[in-house]
Amino acid sequence: MRNKSIDGGHAPNVPEVTYRGVSVKCEPGETLRAVLLNDAMPPHSRVTGALNCRGNSTFGACTARVVGGPIGQRATKEQTRLAVSIQDDADNIQLACRYRVTDDVVIERA
Repeated sequence: MRNKSIDGGHAPNVPEVTYRGVSVKCEPGETLRAVLLNDAMPPHSRVTGALNCRGNSTFGACTARVVGGPIGQRATKEQTRLAVSIQDDADNIQLACRYRVTDDVVIERA
């Protein structure tokens, strides 16, 4: 488990992901899914925690709403998956398995 903080302090050029009031540092370019799973904060609901695509962007169970920070550009596969999702396809909805963390970001479950 990585270093978690509540106060928001962190070293420069080290992105921080905030989810459910907890912030964790991560490597630049790491997927949001990996960051959350590595820090015991899964982006899935209980059922989809066991039944998901394991990061292949085919299931859509790891949707996250970016409420602070950069909105990633969606790849074609991700755009297609979100277009047929039960979630809305608002610009700030991302698949955690495809979103690359490059800057500080605040997310919530979509």
